[in-house]
Amino acid sequence: MKLTVLGAGAWGSALAIAFSGRHQVTLWARQAEVRRALRDDRENPRFLPGQRFPDALLIADDFASALADADLLLIATPLAGLRPTVCGLRDVGLVRPLIWACKGLEAATARLPHQIVAEELGAQLPCGALSGPSFAEEVARGLPTAVTLAANDATFAQRTALALHSPRFRIYANDDLPGVEVGGAVKNVMAIATGVCDGLGLGLNARAALITRGLAEIARFGVALGGQPQTFMGLAGMGDLILTCTGELSRNRRVGLGLASGKTLPQILRELGHVAEGVGTTREVAGLARRLAIEMPITEAVEAILYHDEPVASAVDKLLRRDPRSEAS
Repeated sequence: MKLTVLGAGAWGSALAIAFSGRHQVTLWARQAEVRRALRDDRENPRFLPGQRFPDALLIADDFASALADADLLLIATPLAGLRPTVCGLRDVGLVRPLIWACKGLEAATARLPHQIVAEELGAQLPCGALSGPSFAEEVARGLPTAVTLAANDATFAQRTALALHSPRFRIYANDDLPGVEVGGAVKNVMAIATGVCDGLGLGLNARAALITRGLAEIARFGVALGGQPQTFMGLAGMGDLILTCTGELSRNRRVGLGLASGKTLPQILRELGHVAEGVGTTREVAGLARRLAIEMPITEAVEAILYHDEPVASAVDKLLRRDPRSEAS
């Protein structure tokens, strides 16, 4: 298969490395100087230092040439780059079947990625989301990983998952596109909350409770948006949630740790040097949940800390003082 990866951050570079073993892969970066550096250095020193590109991995000269011969496109930009990228595909007239690896809800619209793609390219295009418990650094190193590929067409999901699957990057097909996208988006909000919990030294019991109740919030929200309940017990739900909330490589968890230590959000993001999708996603999820009358107290607490200057200790105290209720609620 001829596969083009659009976006050369950590995740795009890692996926390009992972898929180069079995496919003809082209990697494209938006900035010309970045493309030249990737081609000359044969690695991505800013986002994935120390991970050499395979000799067979091609670096595209420009957007049109990156698309020209591709059988499948993989968009690995941050979520903010998804709409501009798919608009670019439409404008150059080189639309191909595509999958995306970005997670979140679009700022101001609260759209999930598949809704953005449908708005710009139509609902009939074979497309889907690659999601699940996966850190870019480990994927690039060839460490065992399992993820989900959910699509708007079950046959496309199965065929594409089989083509991209390998023993160390296992891909499971799924037909619940909204559920998989919600799991990938809202787990980042819960990872910020878990970082706060750990940073305050609240203990392992509190961490386990937070992750479990966070999963309940994700499932409530996801089902309301058309997801299937069983999806949230799988790789794109519970699996991704556990990894992002506990893994030391988690950017969103590091945001929470920074907040607990008293750092400001701008300071945390400067030090991080990468996009932490949970920061923007929190506001969109909280706002949409209120409009849909879905109770999401952990999400609301994170929103209050990030956007309403709520002191971390106060937000935690309000969560702990909530009235007891049935676990099913």
